Formats: sequence, C-alpha cells, structure tokens
Amino acid sequence: MSQSLRAKLGAFVLLAASVIGLITALYAYFTPLTGVTGSLGALVVIAACIVLIILALMLATLQGRGARIALRVLILIGLAGTCFAGLLLHQWWLCVAMVLGLIGLIIDLCRPAHNTRPTHL
Repeated sequence: MSQSLRAKLGAFVLLAASVIGLITALYAYFTPLTGVTGSLGALVVIAACIVLIILALMLATLQGRGARIALRVLILIGLAGTCFAGLLLHQWWLCVAMVLGLIGLIIDLCRPAHNTRPTHL
C-alpha cells in the first residue's frame, strides 16, 4: 500500500460509511412500511449523511493541523448525532454505518503527521 493511500485510509473508510448511511437513509425515506417513510427525521439524516460525505472529502485533502483537528471534531459531532437519530428512527444499519465511520475517524487520528521535525538532544 502506498504511503499516500495509507495516510488517507481513515478518510476513505469514513467516506464509505457516510455513503452507506446515505443509502440506508434514502431507503428508509422512500420505501413504504419502514415506519419513517416521508418523515422529517429521515430527511434530516439524509442531509446529515451528505454533510458527512463532504466533510470526509475535505478530511482527505486538508494538510493543516489546526484545520484537521477542527474538522475531526465536527465529524465526531456529526457521527454521534446521526447515530442518535438512527436509533430514534429504529434504523439499526444506519447506526452500524456511523460506528464504521467512527472507526475511520480513529484510523485517521492514528495516522502519522506530515510535518514532523526531528528533535536534537
């Protein structure tokens, strides 16, 4: 695995989880007899998953440390809120997708920093 791909693996996992969440929310919103067909809650979850997709794409491209930290905090809030909404809507697969997104965020947190300077003793 190349170094640049390994560095962005967490963002790719987060992106995949967000797309899975979007597909799950769209299914729940449009399919009859899901219990949330046409509901405002499912529509909000669709919007939240779209925002998470955009944030995951931004996470893959950002280089600055402060911007990455702020973006990670926003993603964490988005994942937690979307998972909670999935619990309220009884959409368990949506919660599974958000936990997968959390794993991607943790992978991104563990990646090595780009601008590390050697320290001399």
